[in-house]
Amino acid sequence: MKIVETQLHEVVILEPTVHGDERGFFVESYNRKTMQQSGINYDFVQDNHSLSVTAGTVRGLHYQEEPMAQTKLVRVIAGAIYDVAVDIRKDSPTFGQWVGVILTAENHRQLLIPRGFAHGFCTLVPNTQVMYKVDQYYSKEHDKGIAWDDPDLHIDWPFREVVLSEKDKTHPILKDS
Repeated sequence: MKIVETQLHEVVILEPTVHGDERGFFVESYNRKTMQQSGINYDFVQDNHSLSVTAGTVRGLHYQEEPMAQTKLVRVIAGAIYDVAVDIRKDSPTFGQWVGVILTAENHRQLLIPRGFAHGFCTLVPNTQVMYKVDQYYSKEHDKGIAWDDPDLHIDWPFREVVLSEKDKTHPILKDS
């Protein structure tokens, strides 16, 4: 597995080894021992799976407050997304900065998003399925969000007209959260 750093040091891209032949491919998408040897040591407790039928669907920007904050390991199993992590740690030198990465079923990349970052993605093609591991259980009381189109963040989303849930339409901008 190759670890690729992003401009936000704690957010990293994982590129697993893909073994392919005329039958298709095999990839080890998660191995705790390999991760620990690479310096990635999280106790993932829950897997989540989403299907977005329409291209241009945005899910996010989501996070959970302490003590229920989550680290996420995100991958695409069908389709493609533009995946975004935003540093929301008020004492961080990179507060309010973001990174965007294209994850596809074909490139097998995964994005590790640690606690203290908001996360969201935009589907690039129809019928996109995303799976992600988290190291803390979901807590409705700690569930928060930031407006996907916060003008102070200047996120370069691939679509201007997007499909949003009713919940995601009501998130505040970062400075008000």
